[in-house]
Order: sequence, then C-alpha cells, then structure tokens
Amino acid sequence: MEDQKQGAFKPFVPADKVLPEITVTSVTLGIILAIVFGAANAYLGLRVGMTISASIPAAVISMGIIRKIMKRDSILENNMVQTIGSAGESLAAGAIFTLPAIFMWAQESDEIKAPSFLTISLIALVGSLLGVCFMVPLRTALIVEEHGVLPFPEGTACAEVLLAGEEGGDKSKVVFSGLGIASVYKFIADGLCLFPSEIHWEIPALRTGFGLDVLPALTGVGYICGLEISSYLFAGGILGWFVIIPLISLFGADGVLAPGSDPISTLDSFGIWSSYLRYIGAGAVAAGGIISLIKSMPTIVKTFRQSIKGFGHKEQTIVRTNHDLSFSFVVIMAAALALIMWIVPAVPVSLFGALLIVIFGFFFATVASRMVGLIGASNNPVSGMSIATLLISTALLKATGHTGVGGMVSAICIGTVICIVAAMAGDMSQDLKTGYIVGATPIKQQMGEVIGSVAAAITIGGVMYLLNSAWGYGSAQLPAPQATLMKLVVEGVMGGTLPWALVLIGVAVAIMIRVLGLSVLPIAIGLYLPIHLSVPIWIGGLIKWYLEKRKASKETIERGTLYSSGLIAGEGIVGILLAVFAIIPVGGRTLGDVINVGGILGNTGGMIFFILLVASLIVFTVRKNKKAQ
Repeated sequence: MEDQKQGAFKPFVPADKVLPEITVTSVTLGIILAIVFGAANAYLGLRVGMTISASIPAAVISMGIIRKIMKRDSILENNMVQTIGSAGESLAAGAIFTLPAIFMWAQESDEIKAPSFLTISLIALVGSLLGVCFMVPLRTALIVEEHGVLPFPEGTACAEVLLAGEEGGDKSKVVFSGLGIASVYKFIADGLCLFPSEIHWEIPALRTGFGLDVLPALTGVGYICGLEISSYLFAGGILGWFVIIPLISLFGADGVLAPGSDPISTLDSFGIWSSYLRYIGAGAVAAGGIISLIKSMPTIVKTFRQSIKGFGHKEQTIVRTNHDLSFSFVVIMAAALALIMWIVPAVPVSLFGALLIVIFGFFFATVASRMVGLIGASNNPVSGMSIATLLISTALLKATGHTGVGGMVSAICIGTVICIVAAMAGDMSQDLKTGYIVGATPIKQQMGEVIGSVAAAITIGGVMYLLNSAWGYGSAQLPAPQATLMKLVVEGVMGGTLPWALVLIGVAVAIMIRVLGLSVLPIAIGLYLPIHLSVPIWIGGLIKWYLEKRKASKETIERGTLYSSGLIAGEGIVGILLAVFAIIPVGGRTLGDVINVGGILGNTGGMIFFILLVASLIVFTVRKNKKAQ
C-alpha cells in the first residue's frame, strides 16, 4: 500500500504546522500521572507478577482534563501528557520485577543491606534513560519504515482516542467509574477486610486446593489481555494445581524430599506449591524466556543492522515530524550513564557489569520494541528477558571472580537496569507510534520520556520502601513473584542452591508446550503463580470473548478496556493508601489494624462481592453512550 511507504504517510497534524506540546500544563499533568500510574503498577506487579500499560488510560484522562475541564484544544499537548505519564509504569515494572530480591536477602542475612533510596533512584534513572537512548535510533526503522506492518496496538489505540476529540472526555468517565468502584471495593476487601480477598478450598479427594482472588485488578487484567492469553495462564494453573501437586502428594506420601523440610503428607496445597511447584514453574518461565529470545534472534539481527545503517545518515532538511535527538547526543549520554554506573558507589555495578548492561540493553531494547509492535506493551515479555539476562550475567560474573554477596547484588542490579531498559523501550515505541500518527515532534516526545523517567525514578524508591515497610516482600500480601524468581535464579547459578531436578522438569514442560505449538511464557507464568490469580484473570478474558462472540461493536469492546484500566488503577492506588495505613501508629496498633473488622462476611461474602464486580464490568461495557443514542 502506498501509505505504508516511508514519507508517504500523512499525519493528522501536518509537518509544517506547529502546535503546543511541551507546556506547563502537559508537563505537570504528565508528571502526576507518571507518579500515580508508576505507584499503581508497582503494587500490581508485586501482587500478581504482571503489569499493564498506562498509555491508554493516561491518554483518556488527559483528554478529559485538558479538553473538557480546562477547555484547551491541542491534540499534541494531550499526546505529551500520555507520553510523560506512561513512562512511570514502565520504569516501575522494571524495578519491582528485580530489586525486591535485594530486600528479601537483607531480611535473610545481615551481610546484605537493603538498597538505599539513592541506589534505587539512580538504578531506575540510568535504566530508563538508557531505554530512551536505545529507542532513538530504532524509531525510523520500526515506527516509520514499518508503518502498516507493525500494528503497535496500544500506540494506535491511543492515537484513536486522541483523534476522537470530544469523545475523549466521555471516555474518561468510564475510566473514572472503574477507578472509583475498584477503589471502594479494594478498601472494603483489604482495608475494612469485610471478606477475604483470597478465597480458598482444600480438595482432599484430589489432594490439592482451589480458589480465587476476588479482586478488581485481576479481572481487569483478564479483560485487557483477552481469552487466549488468560486461558494460557489458567491452563498453567490447572497443570500445576490439578496435575503436579496431586502427583507430588500421592507419590511423596510421608517422605521428606528436598528442598522441602517436612513430610509431604503434612503439607497442604500451598505448602506443596511453595516447596516444590514454584521451582518447576521457575524452570518453565526461564526456559520460556530463552525460547522467546531464540525466536526473536532474526529480529534482533535485522533491527540492529537497520539501526547501524541509519546512524550515519543525515537529511538535507529535517522536517518537524522527523526530528529526533541527535545520534552524537545519544552516544555521549549512553557513555555517561555507563560511567555513572561504574564510578558512583551508590550503584553496585563494576566496569564489566556496566559493559554488559550497554551490550544487552541495546539488543533487548530492539526485541522489546518489535514484540510490543506485534502484541502490545501489556504482553511485553520483560520478565523472560530479565531471567535470560540474569542467567548469562550471573554466570559471567561468577566466571570472572565476582562471587558471593557482592556478585549476587551486582547481578540483580544488572538485571534491574536491563529490565527497565526493555520496559521503557517497549512503552516508548508505543508512544512514538501514537505521535507518528497524530503528527507529534519526535524530539519533544523523547524529551517528555526523559521528564517522566526522572519523576518516576525519584518516587519509585519511596513507593518500594513504603510497600516493604507495610507488608514486606515475599509476604502473602506482596508475594513479589517475579522478584522471588529472579532471586532463585541468581542464588542457583551463583551458589548452587537451586534444586536443579525440579527446575529441569519445568524446562521440559516448557519444551513440551513449545512442541505443541502453544505460547510458552503465559502458560509457564500460570504454572509458577498460584492458581488463585489466574482464575479471575480467566473470568475477565471470558467476558471479553463473550462480547466478541456476540459481535459487540468496537466501541463496546473499547469501553470494557477503559473500565478495566480504571479497575486496575483504582486497586493499585488504594493498595498504596492501605500501605500508608499499615505503618501509621494508632494506640499501640496501626491504622490498618484499627479499621480491620476481621472478614466477618467470609468466603460467601467474597463470592457475592466478586459477582457484583463482574456484573459492573459487563454493565459498564454494554451500556449505550447517551450521546450516541
């Protein structure tokens, strides 16, 4: 098609027209959203091991505030708000998937100290800025030259919201409705504790258990991901809890098998999951990440070649819509960040580690950018890439004499930076796609990403310390599944403590899934996480599938996505509020303890509230827009 060729596409705002982009309003609102969505995604990721792109809700909220409330009419200003705002959730995703491992080590040993606020902020800032640097030379290759080939679903959706004009304000009402309902629901469930947020039943006949977390964010995640991905997650849970756990219980009997320390017959389903199943899941997730990398290798090579070709290219006249940060600036900035990692004592990374970060960072940025171009930022396999990075970097550190406590902490820090780089590159590519469609100025968007990165990096340390003080990483409230997995990987490679038999069983499961032609990573994650998380996610996916099966309109499906985004944001924000309550002293107790009424409604109350929550998602999705009538 003619409009797919570079230079033939006509953006909404022509290149010769200049509109406000970086303004006091866009920067202020963007920073606020970066902090809010960063905190909300940090809580969500620590709770369930998954994060969701904030680009769409940020775009909708921006339209609602700037266009409807402030009566300002600048599509590029709105685009800048979502560009800055979405940077927060990407940075948070990278940080919370890895850094809590150091907090957990600090709880277990006096030899390791929890990372300081300065260390967390510097690591987060370096990773996010490297992600921006690496994405600059990739913009032309991925966004411009492959327009019409790579769909970048969330970037295109954001552009559609911005182009909708007056519709943006009405759509924001749907997001705020979901946010409000989820906030009240979360406060009732985990604040007042009227009913348990996790419902569980032991099934003695099968020697296992079953249940679900009756929380808003999980159902919202399922709706956004759709039935295919949510079914993969649920399938992994079924394999773990209705096949592997019963087999371990049946054949283990009264035996004590490492790494467990108690007779298997005395363990409930959660005990078997903790002692055995999660190691099998860890092996499956690690293998899934490596399989994803192998599949992406041709993409890495192709994109790297395209980027190198474009480095020395200079246009005679740089039009506004094709104006990027200069390559020389990007190189100098990347070199400076590498030096900071090496020289600044607050960042425990050696020169060798800094070089590993720069090399791995660019390659993983290319993988992340292309993969989100195909499947969206919410499905960016950041954790898989991080696991592969940790396996390789920890092995290299050990081989070069960087062992013990220092080597493990250094490995996690390297993994953190790479994780943030991949998350930032994936999110930024979606933002640049939105900007390409609406006619934004790339260099200003790249500056906006820097602004959002700085704001989120400064605050993420406080959020992480707050959550750790309230509940502690690795607890039932904050299991930090991805960080726990990273911790196991580093310990296993560095110290030989990983139960390799169980891990290799997980690897074999992942290979079997791949041989069957199924998607490995989501099934592996479902195997690794408790089934209680995948059940509500699957229910959310079923709702979306039902609407699509009934041939619901595109507008109806989109309302469900917006409402689900509100559910996720609302639970995450109240989760942060409850964390504050958990550390406020009141008469020898905490405020969180004072308002806790002790689950008086029980499992039945939880199921009733969850049914009402699911009903609210259906109602807000299928109801007609009054303006459209």
